[in-house]
Amino acid sequence: MTTRTWFITGGTPGGFGMAFAEAALDVGDRVVLTARRPAELDEWSQPYGERVLVLPLDVTDAAQVQEAVRAAEERFGGIDVLVNNAGRGWYGSIEGMDESQIRNMFELNFFAVLSVLRAALPGMRARGSGWIVNMSSVAGLHGTTGFGYYSATKFAIEAVTEVLRDEVTGLGINVMAVEPGAFRTRAYAGFADETVDEPVDVYRPMLEQVRDAMVAQDGAQPGDPHRGARAVIAAMAQDPPPRRLVLGGAGFDVVVGAFEESLAEIRRHEALSRDADFPPNNR
Repeated sequence: MTTRTWFITGGTPGGFGMAFAEAALDVGDRVVLTARRPAELDEWSQPYGERVLVLPLDVTDAAQVQEAVRAAEERFGGIDVLVNNAGRGWYGSIEGMDESQIRNMFELNFFAVLSVLRAALPGMRARGSGWIVNMSSVAGLHGTTGFGYYSATKFAIEAVTEVLRDEVTGLGINVMAVEPGAFRTRAYAGFADETVDEPVDVYRPMLEQVRDAMVAQDGAQPGDPHRGARAVIAAMAQDPPPRRLVLGGAGFDVVVGAFEESLAEIRRHEALSRDADFPPNNR
């Protein structure tokens, strides 16, 4: 198999980014791993030598995104697999969450993803091959209470991923959305240090329950990031590969249950849906 070069955002130690990097290196590939604090990756990267390039990257900085992609292409000749992994979730009510937090979350979880994939796509198109893996979430398929705006960013990623897949399918480029459930990363670690900042009192008990659940799950999430990354690599090797891959048993059950419930509800109201058309003799 030809050695591939991976470009992975969000290289936080203990997170999915590093798990993807290690899984790619285990199969003999090369890795460009980016992080806002690249010094945290120095010790990790040393044993891999020239097979790893660690780059500083704030994905919300469009100029820095272009620079990082250019550096990766110059070092390794091109990017074969892009993993858009960087992101974060804030919690709050739909009515009460601060607007600046909402916009910051969309900048990081959605617009930054667009910046990175739009920077990497020209090289993939020129070579007629490539893979784009967009890290979504179970919350991108089934909205999560208390994380409404986070869910919205991931629903947006799902839509872009679906349309992009159709646009580039004839160009030799594959696109897949990955939807993890609860995985044992550091994503939940900060909840213990946070207080519920909710201006609308009626939502505070709900958000306190959300926070307490996150604190209780930290370190006990059932998902293993390394097994998840290997599952994605296995999915990429399938012919044809899946359009999306839900990771984790609990997440799988949530998504399947939500889709089945939605489909049943849509079918229950089929007559109303069809009655909205002009009558057949008026068409």
